[in-house]
Amino acid sequence: MLLLDGPDFEFQGHGLNGAGTRTARRRPGGERAILARRSGAAWRRCGTIDAMSTSSNSSPSSASTPAASGWLDVGDGHRVWYEQSGAQDGIPVVLLHGGPGSGSTPRQREIFDAQRYRIVQFDQRGCGRSTPLGETLHNHTDALIADIEALRAHCGVHQWLVSGGSWGASLALAYAAKHRDRVAGVLLRGTFLAGQADLDWFFHGVAAFAPQANADFLAEVPRTWRRSVVSWLDRCFSGSDRERMLRVAAAWQTYETRLDSPHAAVVSPAALSVEAQQRLIAKYRVQSHYLARRCFLGEKALLHAASVLSGLPVALVHGSNDRVCRPHNAWRVQRACAGSRLAWADQAGHDPWHANAFGLLRAATDAFAVTRDFSGWPSGKEAAPR
Repeated sequence: MLLLDGPDFEFQGHGLNGAGTRTARRRPGGERAILARRSGAAWRRCGTIDAMSTSSNSSPSSASTPAASGWLDVGDGHRVWYEQSGAQDGIPVVLLHGGPGSGSTPRQREIFDAQRYRIVQFDQRGCGRSTPLGETLHNHTDALIADIEALRAHCGVHQWLVSGGSWGASLALAYAAKHRDRVAGVLLRGTFLAGQADLDWFFHGVAAFAPQANADFLAEVPRTWRRSVVSWLDRCFSGSDRERMLRVAAAWQTYETRLDSPHAAVVSPAALSVEAQQRLIAKYRVQSHYLARRCFLGEKALLHAASVLSGLPVALVHGSNDRVCRPHNAWRVQRACAGSRLAWADQAGHDPWHANAFGLLRAATDAFAVTRDFSGWPSGKEAAPR
């Protein structure tokens, strides 16, 4: 801004390959190809959650320096870009970016201690450096879950901490519930539940708090479509009018930013390079594709996913003033997942870099590095264990 518990699990009315989706045909495992920029063999040999040693003589990379990177061929014409950074013998963690349609960045790694974690990131299908950019064919949640599992196997990781924010939190819930035996813990920030209520809030309800920002964005939507904004956005970005797509994408990005920062500058398409324009359009093409289909999930499926994770170490951080993803989402996930812990980032919105949000996230990862759970986090009254 999920398939659950084992191979026999089925969603009730929320199948990932239902009407309107395309089923991905995956190549046999032996046909997967890695086009690595650097050899990752040494990294692939150390992949268990217990591999980290505080007395290691290895030289961890900084949080901003990848030690291994490349593309993983996941079939159907898609290649996903991945990076590994931190300590080779650190606690494995996969960090899932938001959107849908955004991408991974070095800054996202800063919530993890690079001397204690082996940090794996990747750009989801159609996003960032993955190819083809902006592609929506064979691009759905079921495929992304399979990609995460393929990346885990490629990296030689037995179990890892799964972390994500916004849409990344939705995807983290989905993957963790489907592959619970491969998950050591889950850390969620600014959770998006991918249901109609979330979409109604973002495109309409939040106008009660940000009327001008909402009005400016909806001005780009034809009046006859304003009760079906998401459907129109999907039609818009599936079309061929590049000028209109660029204008709407810039307005959409400005709208998102102004919900957190009311005085943020308007994104000017003319000020962007041709490449930046292409990437902006691709981001919102993927995002509109997912949102128009409730991310191939819906909130009932995600709340069920949360219940499947009961008993695992699960921590949630949510800004008390989040206008993009409602705080109520985190409360519902925490209620559904027995034993999970929820901390409110006071005065924070959706921005993970707000001091209170970042502090809670970093404290959670530091706690997990010591105890392999979140039982001692946080130490203040914000904790809300169920």
